Amino acid sequence: MIRRVASSDALRVRFWGIRGSTCASGPQFVEFGSHTPCIEVRCGERLFILDAGTGLSAFGSELGPSAPDKIDILLSHLHLDHISGLPFFKPALLAKERVIRTYCGNLEGESAMEPLNRIFAPPLFPVRLGQLPARFEHHGFKAGEPLTLDDGARIETHLLNHPGGATGFRISHRGRSVCYISDVEHSDVWPDPGLQHFVRDADLMIFDGMFSDAEYSYCRGWGHSTWQKGVELAQSAGVKSLAIFHLYPGHDDGFLKAAEVEMQAVMPTAFMARERQSFIFEPMEDNMDMNCSEPALAQAGGG
Repeated sequence: MIRRVASSDALRVRFWGIRGSTCASGPQFVEFGSHTPCIEVRCGERLFILDAGTGLSAFGSELGPSAPDKIDILLSHLHLDHISGLPFFKPALLAKERVIRTYCGNLEGESAMEPLNRIFAPPLFPVRLGQLPARFEHHGFKAGEPLTLDDGARIETHLLNHPGGATGFRISHRGRSVCYISDVEHSDVWPDPGLQHFVRDADLMIFDGMFSDAEYSYCRGWGHSTWQKGVELAQSAGVKSLAIFHLYPGHDDGFLKAAEVEMQAVMPTAFMARERQSFIFEPMEDNMDMNCSEPALAQAGGG
């Protein structure tokens, strides 16, 4: 079902960067996009940003001066493809009173401050984040523990199997939920019981499907998975819709469209994520069946 108008209290998701490792470029990458990971999630008017790859720059340009005074960025981890958009985030350049807060869970409770200050500093980068007009605050936590923000918002987290660790996030609002499982390598026992429990009954799971089954045999240990394993996890956990994400930069539009057709023959509500694609999950009313078999997914354009 397609709807163009969302209620003011819907859970909304929009993709701003969907590639992994590095950007893709060229006319054969138009449909799915080129930027590295960044996702906008709104719980009503409350904004969360999942990862700060190059897609953060595009999102920031659209936000401009309309950005809230406090912005929360949930970092899955600190590999370059997930943080390289930070100094190019336009709201950080527009207002001295703005606060941008990062949350990082794969450093044993330490924040991202020291690593980010190392990367965004001469000679690797001309300016430090602290030199930008906005004020950055960096918060650490341990993946697997719930993350509670200063306004009482609570986000569930899960430690992911990735070199150096990564954090999965589950954001819930008004009976709806989205799970962000980027940068994960499937285990030999799959679906992993802990991850299966974490994503159970989510309205949307965003999952790392960087490689094809054939490619994975050459990339074992790199910390990434396949769309087939994403489908297995989603179906075993009752996930209603599945977005395959962290797309390999060498997979062009033709490859991804063909893989999407193959995937949807197994799980019709699965799809390859596309930049600027957005989805709306209307609030679950008290008298509605929380275990309805049809996915509560409304695409809001930008496909």
